[in-house]
Amino acid sequence: MNIEWLLEYNPVLLALGATLFTWGVTALGSAMVFFFKSINQRVLNVMLGFAAGVMIAASFWSLLAPAIEMSEESGTAGWIPAVVGFLSGGAFLFIVDKILPHVHMDLKIEDAEGIKTPWQRSVLLVLAITLHNIPEGLAVGVAFGALAFNPDMSVLAGAVALAIGIGLQNFPEGAAVSIPLRREGLSRWKAFNYGQLSGIVEPIAGVIGAYLIMTVQPILPYALAFAAGAMIFVVVEELIPESQTGHETDYSTIGAMLGFAVMMFLDVALG
Repeated sequence: MNIEWLLEYNPVLLALGATLFTWGVTALGSAMVFFFKSINQRVLNVMLGFAAGVMIAASFWSLLAPAIEMSEESGTAGWIPAVVGFLSGGAFLFIVDKILPHVHMDLKIEDAEGIKTPWQRSVLLVLAITLHNIPEGLAVGVAFGALAFNPDMSVLAGAVALAIGIGLQNFPEGAAVSIPLRREGLSRWKAFNYGQLSGIVEPIAGVIGAYLIMTVQPILPYALAFAAGAMIFVVVEELIPESQTGHETDYSTIGAMLGFAVMMFLDVALG
């Protein structure tokens, strides 16, 4: 089914709207700090596991599978852009991880990664979550940017499903930032502001991703796989280890299974 009327709208603006939505859901999650001062470790593990599950499912159903399909339709071996883009995305996040100052929730400030700075622990905690959101925003932007070359309902539905899935996992992620910041001694308003600011990078990355795709069409399969690789790097490097804190790791596994199932349902049912 063609949706030629959609061409009246710039895919970059659609990507901006979608990533503003995902940022808004991050803010909603961060607002939980007004109701809770602390968060049960078991609940936090489930939330982080859920976010990991969503990102794993989105990496395949929304990014890698379409990249392979597009390549094969153009006469290129499907594995080439999938492998090259995927590894490039992981390498990019590896470099950013080594440069961007940040610290994970269960570590002391002495264990901060990236370039050494005198910044407070609260700022480094926010930057750690901001690192998660770069590939998420990029993935949504690339998905909407694809509409410039294939204005089909299935492409739109897939992009919308991806934005919804990223938004769903941003809610617990926002709470997982603001509530620990409150426990660090910040006021509720400051913890909320820091938490929602961790998602501001998504609209920026989304616009950049959509614009690049519209400018250089041949890189689309590579860009999709790139976003997938970046997301998987974040999942394996940060989300899964952080969700395994404590001895009740079954809960983080259950969260991951639920997150994967929800994202798979959204992508298959809508896309």
